[in-house]
Amino acid sequence: MNHIRTHVSAVPAPFDQKISLDDHTKAAQYALTRLHFGRLSLLFSMLVLLFWTLGGGLAGLANLILSVTTHQLHFGILFIVAFSLINSLIDLPMAYASQFKIEEKFGFNRMTIKLWLMDMLKGALLSAAIGIPLLYGVLWFIKTAPSTWWLWAWALFVGLNLLMLWLYPTVIAPLFNKFTALEDGDLKTRLNALLTRCGFASNGMFVMDGSRRSAHGNAYFTGFGHNKRIVFFDTLLNQLSPPQIEAVLAHELGHFHHKHILKRLAWMLPMGLAIFALLGFLSQQLWFYSGLGVQDSLSLLKRLSLQPTHLIAVGLVLFMLVLPVFTFIFAPLTSRGSRRDEFQADAFAVKNSNGQDLIDALVCMYQENASFVGTDSLYSAFYDSHPPAVLRVQRLQQLTTSQT
Repeated sequence: MNHIRTHVSAVPAPFDQKISLDDHTKAAQYALTRLHFGRLSLLFSMLVLLFWTLGGGLAGLANLILSVTTHQLHFGILFIVAFSLINSLIDLPMAYASQFKIEEKFGFNRMTIKLWLMDMLKGALLSAAIGIPLLYGVLWFIKTAPSTWWLWAWALFVGLNLLMLWLYPTVIAPLFNKFTALEDGDLKTRLNALLTRCGFASNGMFVMDGSRRSAHGNAYFTGFGHNKRIVFFDTLLNQLSPPQIEAVLAHELGHFHHKHILKRLAWMLPMGLAIFALLGFLSQQLWFYSGLGVQDSLSLLKRLSLQPTHLIAVGLVLFMLVLPVFTFIFAPLTSRGSRRDEFQADAFAVKNSNGQDLIDALVCMYQENASFVGTDSLYSAFYDSHPPAVLRVQRLQQLTTSQT
């Protein structure tokens, strides 16, 4: 925040000829507002975390559910569903403030209260439709294979995620947005030629009505195998010229060419297995519960002569709550890997489209999205999944010059 305040009075090179000082100032104000809100959100999240753990929130909820049912599967489902509902209600004020205060203030919000509530309702119903059967499966594994349930739960989790990747483009995403095929014309002809040059086969190019919710623009790939789709926000198509859109798509194809998604998946599978193994170990250790505020549930469990597996549902939630605290320190590693992938995708785009068009597209998106282009290097190294704007454009200029 101090870095932004220090550099708000001048647009850094190489953006000083393309981004006005007024736009740069707006981006700084937007960044500072979101960072202020981020600090408030962090404080709020910390208080909620302390309430659920050391404050006895999970213990109280577990005692309440145990007074309703002692059936292992039913207890687990009721406990996790009740926790999810309560936690969602607690988070509502912050979500509302982000969408209807900050985004509204800077002209990015396009949502109505009705659409916002409908999205939440659809999300809750979808989560219930997917999550409750999944929870029953995990809890059944816990009951039938108490020592190895975490392995079967990991396998179920992997299978479900692959299924969701397959279903997302055609089943899940259309529940929230309208997708229309990209119209025939110069842009589609240009993009098809690029796909042919890069050897990429997709299930079509689509335009998403992102403008119903936000003025921010974006483009992305979704699905895998023969169910891959290329999706452009309608806002992005209105902001960029056809050559710039081609350059943006070339960048996305760079991720495909370098198999970034497959590599990330290959890395996440063993990491997920290790996390599930850790969960399997901790969920059966009484000190894990007693050390994090679930003492009352342990005493109640003993009084009712129930099996320790009744508390594993509590352990699942407890683990989910506290894991980010202990993995936070690894954020720079994942951010660095993501930035490396972005550089590789940029290099691929320069080879297969026009580097200057990609630079112009990025500058336009930085400007339209009010992205501050003078990010502090230390902050960026820790948090940013994309390279800092100045460094990224400088490298693209070098690649473009070497290509010519």
